[in-house]
Amino acid sequence: MKSASRDESVLGTPAAIAAQVEARIRVRLGGQVSDLRVVVRGDGMALQGHSRTYHAKQLAQHVAMEATELPILANEIQVA
Repeated sequence: MKSASRDESVLGTPAAIAAQVEARIRVRLGGQVSDLRVVVRGDGMALQGHSRTYHAKQLAQHVAMEATELPILANEIQVA
C-alpha cells in the first residue's frame, strides 16, 4: 500500500503541487524571490528564481519544506 504522502490522489498532480508550493512561498516572502518556479522532478522538487539575499533563498526553502513532504532536490534560486 502506498503511503498517503506519496499518493497522487491525495497530493494532486505534479503541476498542482508546484502551484501550491509557489503560492505559499509568494505569500510568505512577499516578492523577495522573483521569477519563482517550483519544478516537481520524480520524487522531489527544485526551486528556481532570483533573490537579492541568501536569507530569502533560505526562507523559500523552509516554506517549501513546510508545504509538502516532497524533498527538495535542488535550491537553484540565484542570489545576486
